[in-house]
Amino acid sequence: MNDFWTNISRYPRFFISSVVGSMLIILTPFRNLLKIKKFQFIVPIVILGLLIGLYSIIANMTAL
Repeated sequence: MNDFWTNISRYPRFFISSVVGSMLIILTPFRNLLKIKKFQFIVPIVILGLLIGLYSIIANMTAL
């Protein structure tokens, strides 16, 4: 029974490391784009546009 609780206690650590690793894999191409001079201006504008669009969609869905 002790091995059971030891394994259960490992799941949160595995979940956190999996989420952090996935985020790093997803964000790496954007970090590489920021190294190119002309994309240093475009990438933040696109990200800001996506965030504003997401906010407006959620605000309209919840009738705020």
